[in-house]
Amino acid sequence: MARLPSRTTQQESRPALPVALPVSLLAALQPRKSRYRSAFLVLAILLSISTYLLVRPSWSLSLHKDTPAVDQLAVALESARNSRLSGTTRKHKKIFNSGEQVRLDPSQELAAISSFLASLPQNIIPLSVDPSVTIDPQLVLDFDTRSVRAMEEVRHIVADVWLRNPVFLYSKLYSPASREIKAMLGKMNLRPTPTIMDVDIRDDAEVLEPIIRRLTSSSELPVLLVGGKPAGSIEEIRLLDRSGELRKMVAASGAVIDGSKKKKHRH
Repeated sequence: MARLPSRTTQQESRPALPVALPVSLLAALQPRKSRYRSAFLVLAILLSISTYLLVRPSWSLSLHKDTPAVDQLAVALESARNSRLSGTTRKHKKIFNSGEQVRLDPSQELAAISSFLASLPQNIIPLSVDPSVTIDPQLVLDFDTRSVRAMEEVRHIVADVWLRNPVFLYSKLYSPASREIKAMLGKMNLRPTPTIMDVDIRDDAEVLEPIIRRLTSSSELPVLLVGGKPAGSIEEIRLLDRSGELRKMVAASGAVIDGSKKKKHRH
């Protein structure tokens, strides 16, 4: 009786499949994935061509002929970005450097410094400032001091600071003359209340005091400003107070005498 070939023998007699199937066969087995890949490839090619046509004019003529296409595309994109940034910078400079630095006269400088110091308690004049010369406007003004509207802004600052601070006293905390002027002002019960700055206890005292003396032609502090104008020496202020002229000056500056009392009575 003839013997049947074993299973092992039948398997060995079959031809073995190749380890790696051809790409076309894989595509045939997975037609849907193949279509997706083809569509993605076409889209990528179209995107590359569009980018090339858009940025080609900005490419540098010095690109070597054998530079890889990917490198050329990266260089082109970088060139286009730099070109846009350069244009923005030029526009920015045109807007903010459209004129010369604004120049302040003594009254404007006094107003600018007073506004700067009164706006925030932490504002100080840098110790590097030379008090004998006009201060750099950029240190005390919060706008572009080279713009065509800089002088208009300065005039606004001058009007605003004395409107908000009609009575402004640069004093010394440990000064009998300063205490005397503070007492005079206290009796008037002013509204708004006087702005009092004790220069001698400030961190910028060594530069601020000589600046105030230079701008007000005063030999020493205290300096009383009424409507932005120095009221004079302590002897002159005493005479003004005795004659009643000081009250008239204060009222003319916009401060309301006995205004704080009236406000309290309303409550």
